[in-house]
Amino acid sequence: MDHPTIGDRISGALIYAALAVILVLVLYPLIYVLSASVSEPSAVIEGRMWLFPVDLTFTGYNKIFHNEEVLIGYRNTILYTVVGTAINLFMTTAAAYPLSRKDFAGRGVITAILVFTMFFSGGLIPTYLLIKSLHMINTIWALILPGAVSVYNIIIMRTFFQMSIPPELQEAAAIDGCGNLQTLWRIVLPLSMPILAVMVLFYSVGHWNSYFNALIYLSERSKFPLQLFLREILVKGEVDNMVQGGAAMIGQDQQILDAEIIKYAMVVVANVPIFLLYPFLQKYFVKGIMIGAIKG
Repeated sequence: MDHPTIGDRISGALIYAALAVILVLVLYPLIYVLSASVSEPSAVIEGRMWLFPVDLTFTGYNKIFHNEEVLIGYRNTILYTVVGTAINLFMTTAAAYPLSRKDFAGRGVITAILVFTMFFSGGLIPTYLLIKSLHMINTIWALILPGAVSVYNIIIMRTFFQMSIPPELQEAAAIDGCGNLQTLWRIVLPLSMPILAVMVLFYSVGHWNSYFNALIYLSERSKFPLQLFLREILVKGEVDNMVQGGAAMIGQDQQILDAEIIKYAMVVVANVPIFLLYPFLQKYFVKGIMIGAIKG
């Protein structure tokens, strides 16, 4: 076994040092936001809290979970994410599997047409007029159907099917009497759990973080996703509905302090589900990126 040279040791040390710096840069904002959400607001504003919580308090979370609109937003976001991801997964699989089959006539032309849409689109105004003409304004479908399928994800899944599912296996299934749908359901999908997990991660994160379509197409606050309420708090500063009593009862200073801690608590609450989901799918996420980098 060869011993590492001095150059190898130096390069290894530099790599570990760079990774340590990146780790600090990534972790510090996360720890800061989490600590700020459970710290005394005055300590955060005055800069006395810089890493760990100061004067532990859960006032921000208490106000959030006692606010009806936030709970409605949470419910709506979960609904949009689950339904949207299920439709995305179905549509992507339905498109990717035929395109992965060498015996599918015209697959090159269809792939070219799909790729064309990645570079050119109708734009916001034509899309809005289309959604309006389909009577989907202010409905869940305005958030889900326009993005029901991603060409990029179709290419990733198609490449996985081509490289990871042996054609001989599908031919053997056909000899045994399986049709195309049976082959897909009984043979291909059970062997494609890694790419399915990647698609679930891609699509669910996209739905969970999406707010622009809701901002354009939804008008009733009862249908707003959580991200729209988060946007109001972080961008527009609309925290009056969460600060109980108003300035007349608790004073303007206290209202500002409560608004500050609510912002941090809201960021934590809005991102916890994705943080919980990602560790279980992280290894598949990396694999999905590598699959997409290989020419199909």
